[in-house]
Amino acid sequence: MLFSSYEFIFVFLPVTLLVYALLGKLSRDWALAWVILASFAFYTWWRPMNLLIIAPSLVFNYFCGLLLLRLAADPAKQATKNLVLAIGIAFNVLFLGYFKYANFAVTVANDVTGADFVLEQIILPLGISFITFQKIAFLVDVSGGRIERFTLRDYLLFVMFFPQLIAGPIVHYRESVPQFRNPVRVDGALIAAALTLFVMGLAKKVLLADGIALHVSPIYAAAAAGEQISFIHAWLASIGFTLQIYFDFSGYSDMACGAALLFGVRLPLNFDSPLKATNIIDFWLRWHMTLTRFLTAYVYNPVTLAITRWRAKNRRPLFRQKRSALFAFLHVVAWPTMLTMLLSGVWHGAGYTFIFWGALHGLYLVINHAWRQYGAHKPGALTIPARFTGWAFTFLAVVVAMVFFRAPDMNSAWNIVGGMVGGNGVALPGRLAELAPFGGAQLTLGGSEVYLSQLLQALAYLGGLLAIALFMPNTSQLLADYEPVLRGSEAPPKIAGIGPLIRWRPRLHWMPLIGTLGAVAVLRLSGESEFLYWQF
Repeated sequence: MLFSSYEFIFVFLPVTLLVYALLGKLSRDWALAWVILASFAFYTWWRPMNLLIIAPSLVFNYFCGLLLLRLAADPAKQATKNLVLAIGIAFNVLFLGYFKYANFAVTVANDVTGADFVLEQIILPLGISFITFQKIAFLVDVSGGRIERFTLRDYLLFVMFFPQLIAGPIVHYRESVPQFRNPVRVDGALIAAALTLFVMGLAKKVLLADGIALHVSPIYAAAAAGEQISFIHAWLASIGFTLQIYFDFSGYSDMACGAALLFGVRLPLNFDSPLKATNIIDFWLRWHMTLTRFLTAYVYNPVTLAITRWRAKNRRPLFRQKRSALFAFLHVVAWPTMLTMLLSGVWHGAGYTFIFWGALHGLYLVINHAWRQYGAHKPGALTIPARFTGWAFTFLAVVVAMVFFRAPDMNSAWNIVGGMVGGNGVALPGRLAELAPFGGAQLTLGGSEVYLSQLLQALAYLGGLLAIALFMPNTSQLLADYEPVLRGSEAPPKIAGIGPLIRWRPRLHWMPLIGTLGAVAVLRLSGESEFLYWQF
């Protein structure tokens, strides 16, 4: 069941919330049991088989967590605890690997050996990547003593709570479960803030992301069919998809946070205007923030710590924040960074394009860290030209990498990248003209006649979305007075430039704006739509 569907908006969500509120007046335990039941119904709505597939993993991790909890209380059993934790992590990785990567492994084997192995189609459980990462974090936190107790109900609420079940945000146990222990109460202002956040996310998804998708998808389809993508359309496809996935996934995250807030639960912030970033490190601190946090805490930091200890033990030069030895930098920073981003690429999808995307971002991050180490820049506030240059390089790097994230295969990706550098000329391919006809006055580009009005419409749409992403405050900033999300240790939202009329409060002038926005978005639900992160 998609958040952007009639059955979720008009049936599932209001019924679940109403019953939760009514039961909450009688018993908090009954209300929470209802949330668990509703979450299972949400997960099985599209395909009941999903629950049967994911059930063994739920059961295994619950009992593994109980065993770790018992072992963590006995320091003499540290070795046994580490073994159980290793088995638990291995189970989750293998479980994810079988369902998500078995077919890709067969493809790689065929490419390497020239064989023609065939594997029957494997049903991919919904949200398996997000669920797996949360369960790994759960086991690690139990082993590390950060979770001192839990019940079956706590565990199921943590893993199956429907707003964050399919595509995150990736939540830590200690963030979400304590909030369910609060009394069930109805707060009018909080519900208004939650509905506003949900409507804004819905509008991002169905009005902005789906709108630009109509111009972007035909170009990628043409590239996959072997058409040579010209300069203009290559840039339209690359920048357009970058904006599409930003508004699509940040819109979904807003809807998830808004839906959770209706139940009094704040989920962690997942996007913080990442396209405004002036370097790639800053970009990853703003984009899919809960994934960055997970990979940093459970992959990058342990690998870096292990390498640092090895270097200290073997009396090798240690990494220093400024002017470190080159080999120390490569060993302690570059290698863990590349490993982490390759894992990020593999986590996102089973394909060469995702591996390349992860490696490309790993290279970006290594270059950025190297510049901070060895560049001839001076510390302090950057000038406006320097900030603009940093933003331009960062945006260009992200846009190029997004081509590989979106393209169905490497040949299609190189086709579009070739078009971006002018390798395919500026003419509109004939077949593409048929797929996405341009109505209106004709324009000749490279000998091909195309219709100008639709092209200008697409470019205007692109410019509008870019302006919103770069110059408008984001949803967490607009609703900052009501703290709609958990920000953790991140800096408070920058709302100094947001006037009292723009900053959201449950006031009369906001009601018609949000109501109209919600009505327009709901009317748009019947149009073409694709949820990009559903596959993960």
